[in-house]
Amino acid sequence: MATARTENLASVVVGLNKQNGQMRGQLKPASPQSGPLAPGSQPGKAPSAPLKDGSGPTEGGGIRFGDDWKRSLQLPPKDTRMKTSDVTATKGNEFEDYCLKRELLMGIFEMGWEKPSPIQEESIPIALSGRDILARAKNGTGKSGAYLIPLLERIDLKKDYIQAMVMVPTRELALQVSQISIQVSKHLGGVKVMATTGGTNLRDDIMRLDETVHVVIATPGRILDLIKKGVAKVDRLQMMVMDEADKLLSQDFVVLIEDIISFLPKNRQILLYSATFPISVQKFMAKHLQKPYEINLMDELTLKGITQYYAYVTERQKVHCLNTLFSRLQINQSIIFCNSTQRVELLAKKITQLGYSCFYIHAKMMQEYRNRVFHDFRNGLCRNLVSTDLFTRGIDIQAVNVVINFDFPKNAETYLHRIGRSGRFGHLGLAINLITSEDRFNLKAIEDQLVTDIKPIPGTIDKSLYVAEFHSTNPDAEAEEAETEADRKATEPLES
Repeated sequence: MATARTENLASVVVGLNKQNGQMRGQLKPASPQSGPLAPGSQPGKAPSAPLKDGSGPTEGGGIRFGDDWKRSLQLPPKDTRMKTSDVTATKGNEFEDYCLKRELLMGIFEMGWEKPSPIQEESIPIALSGRDILARAKNGTGKSGAYLIPLLERIDLKKDYIQAMVMVPTRELALQVSQISIQVSKHLGGVKVMATTGGTNLRDDIMRLDETVHVVIATPGRILDLIKKGVAKVDRLQMMVMDEADKLLSQDFVVLIEDIISFLPKNRQILLYSATFPISVQKFMAKHLQKPYEINLMDELTLKGITQYYAYVTERQKVHCLNTLFSRLQINQSIIFCNSTQRVELLAKKITQLGYSCFYIHAKMMQEYRNRVFHDFRNGLCRNLVSTDLFTRGIDIQAVNVVINFDFPKNAETYLHRIGRSGRFGHLGLAINLITSEDRFNLKAIEDQLVTDIKPIPGTIDKSLYVAEFHSTNPDAEAEEAETEADRKATEPLES
């Protein structure tokens, strides 16, 4: 990243304060890590707005009968990266086959969604018919579009009450889904979307609900609070979606979900989407869903485009190993997972001292700082993010091509969601696991449960496995000197 070097690590500026998760230290000169960020974006800058093609009217007057409406679309740059069969093995349907409103189709195409993915092909027509759905599909294969497209199609703008609700387990996912909803519906002429999550000002939500809201994207605790206060009226709601349904039906949330459903009308439609479904889902389905249409696109659990390796290390060698990976891999953006909030902050500090720009995020941070980190990392302002499992569910950042498990997870479900942060929508990704002697049994158990092969890391990793387009670089003498200094510092163990 093109950032001025600092000569003294003691002068590192830590943004707002230590707890905001944004740590920027001395950056190394160009090295294998400083490859491209997201297509069309520049390091340190938010991605540019889609370009107008200039071939049709783009504002004022609307689209008249007989106009070629597609010519007026502001399409993003075409994504020419290779995609795996996780998203390309379709029946050949088009979005226009589903008789969607033209204005909704405009939003879909301007998102860069060219054709439905397999989960969207299976889900959209069934959801439009009003039937309950239980859908199981891999991370990063288009589940959000699978439920948002029929949800937005069925919104009646003449009705000024809440008609649809999407439940999600984390604040970051709520913000992401609401942003997608707003973008896809921008031509529909007035769909009002609201995100409401814990950790934000309740008074603001109450004032917002005093106005017209058609779609609510919410975490369970906050929306239940608003329902019980009589502020969020859901007695006429027609569709409820549960994204990451396995988490929402875990012990953390299931009592809240049951309480929320008790306020809904009996003829509502319920859609469940997840990559994994535990036994608890069966009990919930039998109680609350009416003859649900079941979709299972999980012939195998892990994404086809993700290559998985492990490096056998001691705890003291982990930081050194991580530094070596940074210097040798071509990382667009990476997410590095730790098993505790304390280790997240310690590792982020260590990475900064090694000379790499780094953000961190965990559930104990103030909400405004979490929002800032999520927004800035998503927009490419930083290449590396250290996180707890807060960031494992649903978060879709296309530029992430490398996931590193600095601490190996305890179970297969967490592992599956973590590595699914790379290789989004059929693209290539790399997952590297740092394994200690204590982790070796978990490694074997997870391989067996997921029926996947996690291989020993080779001396050189083929860039074609995780980089769509790459250019070889020859680090200059200054870069080599910086790497030598970083190697020396990396030998110090991370404090536990």
